[in-house]
Amino acid sequence: MSWEPILARPRARTRLTALLACLSLAATACGSAKAGTAVPNGDEAAAYVSAKFADKLKSLAGQFNGNAARKSVQDTFARFDSRKINSTITAIQLGDPPARLSKNHSNLDSNEYLDSYHPANSPVEYLLLGPVYASLAPTHWVSTPYTAGDLNECYWSGAQDVCKMLQAVSDSIDGGKVDGGKAAKSANSLPGGAVELTAEVTLSAFLDNRVIVFPDSISSQFDASMKSRPLQTKITLDADGKLTDLKMSGRIDGDGHQLEINIHYRLDGVPTDNDLPKVPAASEVTALTDSAAVSDFYARMGELQGR
Repeated sequence: MSWEPILARPRARTRLTALLACLSLAATACGSAKAGTAVPNGDEAAAYVSAKFADKLKSLAGQFNGNAARKSVQDTFARFDSRKINSTITAIQLGDPPARLSKNHSNLDSNEYLDSYHPANSPVEYLLLGPVYASLAPTHWVSTPYTAGDLNECYWSGAQDVCKMLQAVSDSIDGGKVDGGKAAKSANSLPGGAVELTAEVTLSAFLDNRVIVFPDSISSQFDASMKSRPLQTKITLDADGKLTDLKMSGRIDGDGHQLEINIHYRLDGVPTDNDLPKVPAASEVTALTDSAAVSDFYARMGELQGR
């Protein structure tokens, strides 16, 4: 989705998961701590939580390595001064090998959307163009050769952002890359055996993992002070350790500028075949059959989005 001026118009429960469920910053110790010993406060507590949960947090992206049926929604809002993006991605993965559908729609302009669809085993991937992109092809649909092969979900538009967010969290926890290894702040049990982890991820880690790719006109204005500021992150796991909800948000001021970020990914029920579109007829599709045609198409798309 393009940047717009604000006024202007894509297992069984593990032992560690069980440990997560019994910990919070204010809780009495469990796991390796002695019974009756309070979990330390402040910086010591943050280091304690980070040490306990580092492996679990780093492994979450591994949940996107298979073909598990998944239906998700991700809302993304970002604002830098008067420029903003606001979009929703709904995504479906179903079957083995999977069919994958992602619908990336702007919440600022109902005419700006891109839906990508790869039917299971199809040699091509289809892209449905919203009216904003109608000039790119004579038909509503275009097709491109499918080149992802056996790459996992994290290379698919329906899961790219959540994988990037998880990597930003992992970088923050792993080896003290962020905040001296104290980025994880708490782990709290929820009804039904679910667990909520909270962490702080710096804007620097967020940018390094390209969770949102800002245009140079914006990214060049992030100073060192802004990059060191944290985004608040909440990760919810169900009783089996499965990621069900991830929120990353914050407002950062610096050098006369204001940046606001709010991203919310969550599972949205169980997908069925009815969630997938029909394969468009050949007469409805402009086929881009070689790399030169594909490159030209995306270059022209980039020009539209850059406007």
